[in-house]
Amino acid sequence: MSVNDRTWDLSILYNGFDDPAFREDLSSLDHSIAEMKKLAADASSLSDSELVRRWITASETLNALSGKLFIYANLRFSANTGDTEAASMSGTLMNKLSANAESDAVLNQRIAAIGDIDAVIASGAAPEEYRYLLNSIKDDAKYQLSEKEEALFAKMNISGASAWSDLQSSLTSTVRINYRGEQITLPAVRNLAYDPDPAVRRDAYEAELKGCASIDESVAFALNSIKLQVLNECELRGFESPLAKSLHSARMKRETLDALLSSMDEYLPHFHRYLRAKAKLLGHEGGLPWYDLFAPVGSADKTYTVEEAREYLIGIFAKFDGELCEMVRRAFDEAWIDFYPREGKVGGAFDCGVPSAGQSRVLTNFDGSFSDVITLAHELGHSFHDRQSFRHAPLAQDYSMPVAETASTFNEVLVMNTAIAETEDKQIKLALIESQLQDACQIICDIYSRYLFEASVFENRPEEFMNAARLSELMLDAQQKAYGDGLAEDCRHKYMWLVKSHYYSGGLSFYNYPYAFGGLFARGLYAKYCELGEEFVPLYKNLLLATSVCSVEDCAKIAGIDLTDCAFWKAGLQSFADEIDEFCALAEEFAAERE
Repeated sequence: MSVNDRTWDLSILYNGFDDPAFREDLSSLDHSIAEMKKLAADASSLSDSELVRRWITASETLNALSGKLFIYANLRFSANTGDTEAASMSGTLMNKLSANAESDAVLNQRIAAIGDIDAVIASGAAPEEYRYLLNSIKDDAKYQLSEKEEALFAKMNISGASAWSDLQSSLTSTVRINYRGEQITLPAVRNLAYDPDPAVRRDAYEAELKGCASIDESVAFALNSIKLQVLNECELRGFESPLAKSLHSARMKRETLDALLSSMDEYLPHFHRYLRAKAKLLGHEGGLPWYDLFAPVGSADKTYTVEEAREYLIGIFAKFDGELCEMVRRAFDEAWIDFYPREGKVGGAFDCGVPSAGQSRVLTNFDGSFSDVITLAHELGHSFHDRQSFRHAPLAQDYSMPVAETASTFNEVLVMNTAIAETEDKQIKLALIESQLQDACQIICDIYSRYLFEASVFENRPEEFMNAARLSELMLDAQQKAYGDGLAEDCRHKYMWLVKSHYYSGGLSFYNYPYAFGGLFARGLYAKYCELGEEFVPLYKNLLLATSVCSVEDCAKIAGIDLTDCAFWKAGLQSFADEIDEFCALAEEFAAERE
């Protein structure tokens, strides 16, 4: 794989499962797991400082090995879900690590029992940057099961939620969609939603729904099984609900989420107005049909080659920060990115940090639209966040869900606002503003619908197995509440529950509100950048650096932001409302000219 074929280069990890380095690391993983088991057996006889010192050394080694092995197997599988060797190796690795669950439970309980973390750090047993981690372990202890239960749960999860998640991924990446007599993949037909031809968009939408119907009951079974496992786990661990577990994992207060959601709800009518204005611009009466949600408007229908996307993004990021610019240049030139859709490749886009190499790997399904350029900017924002977190010690590099979307969405805002500011052509300006509002509508209306849908699934699952028809009904209800009269009532997307992989995780529920959080948080940070100029950049990097070592609320305080105050969220939403006003005015102007 190389830059020339525009797939990613995984040789920074291994050259195959038969690579001697891979086999050696696989063997070392067994030894590392055994070391953790021995440490767990010795834990009760060790002093606090000696325990923490040995735990840090052993954990760093185990995390480095397991992370590198897992990343390689998962990236291989994501690029080709037909790669049975990668799927098998992922299962092997999960099985090996499940044997460490009991040791983990013992050690976490022992660390949680430490009375004075300050004294342990003062002794030199742990660096200062592990203070947050050690205190988090103490905080997590009340939700931990017994050693035997943790080990059993880890074992059962392999054939439980994890397996159901793999089923959804495999079905959605391999199902064949009959589009105009041609058999294409689901990601490929979904990409046609951005096509400039309205007939193509409509036909693709109808083909997508028919294709989803061929796998809906199987995927519904997967979703029901995953959500029931999550509910059972929450009950066993003592969480009030899956949402409470999500917020705990996110290190985020419920007051913050309530302020975010109530502010979004208040501003939904503005987005409904945008959707109706776009519908009118495209010749529809009333609300916008689903298949035209991503329809391009205005004259900015230019498509980009990978090389053109590279130059465009580098030109923008160079004006913001040299470090970001250089990282983006390397990502394109050193094959960090797998660009194009193909059979067997998973849909959507994601970034995966590779700590062992100090790099990242990015998957996209690039087809040249401006939206795809924005997607690249988004995922490379994640890569930049990775880069900042790699400055921490190995066990202090993971950040929570809400702040995970900060750098990615900031990149989006930076690129879009730069593009809008640089054009005086009204047609192009209309297209760019609409493109930004299109994305904003996704992180406000669509994310809200996803949140409402997932909440309803968790509410119903204890008493009801929801078949595909019932899940589709719940999705349409959620879309009605979130999109209102902005969408045509008879043309929504009942299968959004099937195509979105974020619902299919046993360990990560409600991976929806973080996108709204990230989008509005990023706009607030962009406002700070406009105010402070170059002085903002080091502040921004320090904030990204802090995301893995403090709570969401404390992280925001670095930029002087109170996340529990609705005023902050409404300020970001008002900036969208102002853009909607501008878009509606331009749309009316062009409609009048047409008449």
